[in-house]
Formats: sequence, C-alpha cells, structure tokens
Amino acid sequence: MQDTHHIAFIIPLTVGIAAVICTLFIHALPLSATIHFVRRQERLGRVGVRFWTDTLIVARVMLYALVAHLIEIGFWAVLCVICREFSDFNTAYYHSAVNYTSLGYGDIIMSPAWRLLGPLETADGMLLFGVSTAMIFAVIQRLFEARYVDTGK
Repeated sequence: MQDTHHIAFIIPLTVGIAAVICTLFIHALPLSATIHFVRRQERLGRVGVRFWTDTLIVARVMLYALVAHLIEIGFWAVLCVICREFSDFNTAYYHSAVNYTSLGYGDIIMSPAWRLLGPLETADGMLLFGVSTAMIFAVIQRLFEARYVDTGK
C-alpha cells in the first residue's frame, strides 16, 4: 500500500517539474526578444531620448512578458486536460490562471491524484513573475541611465 502512495506522489511531481522546465524555456523567448529589442533601440539612438519613446519601449517589454505568461498558463491548462483533470480547455485555462497567479480561489479543485500540480504551478508562476519583474526593471534602469548620464554607474 505504501509503494502505491509513493508512486502516486512521484508521477505528479515528475510531471510538474517537467512542466516547470518547459515554462522556463518558454520564458526564455521574451527575455531574448527583450534583449534584442532594447539593443536595437540603442543602436538606433532611441533609448533615453524621449519620454514617450521610453514609455513605448517599456510597454513593449511588458507585452512580451504578458504574452509569455498567458502562453505558460495555457501550457499548464493543456497539461491538466492531458491528465484528464478537466474535460474542456476553458475550465482548465481558468483553473490554471488562478493557480499560476496564486489567486487560489478554490472554486475549482483538482483530484487528489493530481492536486500536487497546483502548488507546483503556483511556485512556477511566482518565479516567472519575478523573472519578468527583473527584466522590466533592468530595461527601466537602462533607460534611466541612458537618459540621465550624470547618475553614474
């Protein structure tokens, strides 16, 4: 009986960790796009020149992050459908969004067999929101330094 519980714990844990690794790769795309975009804007001489140009740069970086998070929520939702926790994608996406953002409404819950995916998704979302925040902050800092050269490094 104890071996069954051990296996029942390891399978969702393994699936969850694999999902976290996949979302890390998904999140690498907007990070790379941000680096290329900001460097291109620097080469074109647009960084730190005008307030509204800088604002649009930050907005675009935020959009990259938002799209990545929405895709990652979708990835977790597809995983929930594959695990047969939800029969339709809409419910799975809603449930995934609640977990990923750590809202935790609790109005839709997973079966005991797969409920470990919930906290893993929440940890994943929290970490990736942190990465997005760091990315946005780095861009704002770079814009600030370009605009106010007298601030020093």
